[in-house]
Amino acid sequence: MRCLVLTFLISAAFALSEDDGKTYWMEQAQQTLRNAILQRHNMKVAKNVILLLGDGMGVSTVTAARIYKGQKAGQTGEETQLNFEKWPHVALSKTYNTDRQVPDSAGTATAYLCGAKANYATLGVDSRVARADCSNIGDTDTHTTSILDWSLAAGKSVGLVTTARVTHATPGAGYAHTPERNWETDKDIPDSCPGVKDIAYQLLKDNADIHVMLGGGRREFYNRKDGRKLPEEWLADKQEKGLLAKYVQNATAFRAVSAADTDYLLGLFAESHMTYELSRDNSEEPSLSEMTRKAIEILQKNNKGFFLLVEGGRIDHGHHDNYAKRALEETVAFDDAVAVAMEMTGDNTLLVVTADHSHVFNIAGYASRGNNILGVVDKVDPGQEPTDSLSYTTLVYGNGPGPGREQNVSAVDATADDYRFQRLVPFQPEWETHGGEDVGIYATGPMSHLFHGVHEQNYIAHVMAYASCVGPNNKHCENPEDEYSCSGATAVVNCAVVVHMIIIPMIVCLLVKNMHTM
Repeated sequence: MRCLVLTFLISAAFALSEDDGKTYWMEQAQQTLRNAILQRHNMKVAKNVILLLGDGMGVSTVTAARIYKGQKAGQTGEETQLNFEKWPHVALSKTYNTDRQVPDSAGTATAYLCGAKANYATLGVDSRVARADCSNIGDTDTHTTSILDWSLAAGKSVGLVTTARVTHATPGAGYAHTPERNWETDKDIPDSCPGVKDIAYQLLKDNADIHVMLGGGRREFYNRKDGRKLPEEWLADKQEKGLLAKYVQNATAFRAVSAADTDYLLGLFAESHMTYELSRDNSEEPSLSEMTRKAIEILQKNNKGFFLLVEGGRIDHGHHDNYAKRALEETVAFDDAVAVAMEMTGDNTLLVVTADHSHVFNIAGYASRGNNILGVVDKVDPGQEPTDSLSYTTLVYGNGPGPGREQNVSAVDATADDYRFQRLVPFQPEWETHGGEDVGIYATGPMSHLFHGVHEQNYIAHVMAYASCVGPNNKHCENPEDEYSCSGATAVVNCAVVVHMIIIPMIVCLLVKNMHTM
């Protein structure tokens, strides 16, 4: 650790800037190379696993969000890194559903939480179950189990945090089994499917052992055909069993919750989805970062560890409405939650960031470095003018409810919170489509090196389970954990490598530089 600190100090002392021309870029690349050479795989068992899911956070969204974040901080933006972009292991995930080329969030969530790809719009069932077909939903052999189930079976605590409804597709795949993602309350289920349980019921009645549930969707638990008030039933059940449980509905009550005397926490902060970050009333709704922190505080009391799902659910919704600014602000808020997870955990925790799918969202033109990512392209070279002679924004959509080329973007404020960016194919509101390209997987912590190439999306669940010794493949965990630990001698060797590979070259470089200036 001392070697690494010394290396950091030396690197900082001789930091260059882009004004130094090629010297900056050569040294920047060499430093990255040295870091890669020194990277060691963390072979420990993951006591904890946190999956942070940016709904709809495709690669173009990550790129635009890093620029947006940097520009908010007064920088040009392109050089900025999101927190998870600093992690050592990156891979790609193939997101298609078993029956669709471009996926939805339900089939994808079943893949990365349950380890098996599934059909479009189905939750917690395999590909033998088709959308809205309840004919074989009663066959439990078609049901999948999830990383939440596997973690609970191993004695761990589990939780889910989302800015969407807690009954929505992403969290729903972790606990529900249904042929239709939209059957969130019993009013949604057709009479032709008697006996099928709605998603809200399954969460609080069939999965009462989930320790933390925070998000929106209050209406699904109260606006019901059966007239039941499921949160009150959940709380009463916990109290009858002498368990430390709380149910909160606003930010004030949420912030008053102490992890020390809370083992189970249900928070429903909105009737439907939680408010976009740009419009969020801090007195009514906690931020995603706050919910993440509270969840970890509660879950980490379990000495056996925990699994936590954190979803930035409204990135997706911003894109569906062509609200690029809202989508990017949601991505930055999601990255803030990533920072909380990093701050509160150590090298015994596997952190994974990924997306369920992308969007038809693109970054176009040849704008100047530092041009407002939300603005109009400021550089149009000869021969590259649009044939209609109109200006255009850097951010564009392939389809959606936004305006077409008939709008003169130079005459509007494209940086406004609710500006809908231009699109090609016109759709009704909220119906811009997902994109079908691969999405990123970013990982750090125990066994994070197992994310290493282009993977089927369902592989993610298997890595998380393998790393934390839960689920169907845990024979490797029968040996004591220190089988994977490093000896003190290893640390000495690494320290010598740091000196040889980094410190000595830096000193030589400094001496050469001083000689040239004499």
